[in-house]
Amino acid sequence: MNSLHTIIVVVQVLSALTIIGLVLLQHGKGADMGASFGSGASGSLFGATGSSNFLSKFTGVAAAIFFAATLGLAFISNKPAQTSAGVMENLPVSAVPGAETKSAEVPGAPANVQPVAPASPSEKEHANQIPK
Repeated sequence: MNSLHTIIVVVQVLSALTIIGLVLLQHGKGADMGASFGSGASGSLFGATGSSNFLSKFTGVAAAIFFAATLGLAFISNKPAQTSAGVMENLPVSAVPGAETKSAEVPGAPANVQPVAPASPSEKEHANQIPK
């Protein structure tokens, strides 16, 4: 996919440079007045009228290639961004320490719930205090 993107960018830049060169080669509307008296026909490569038609048609083709390359780049780049949860997402899942030990099962309790160990006397004293 990356090489296709590079190829389309190269085509777009070459077509843009071609358009610039062809526009600079064409005569403006003010040159028609001088060409009507005979001075412009000698400087033309394809004759008095063939030059503007050929250059304008080739400019249109280069513009169509430029717009197609632009649409191609927009189509390729229109992918939704992949969001990740962070670096912790790629870590392997390991067993929780202490989960391997089997504790005494309480009758009537679900199989996946482990009984809670009774709190020590020091934990009972600090249970009502606000942590700092």
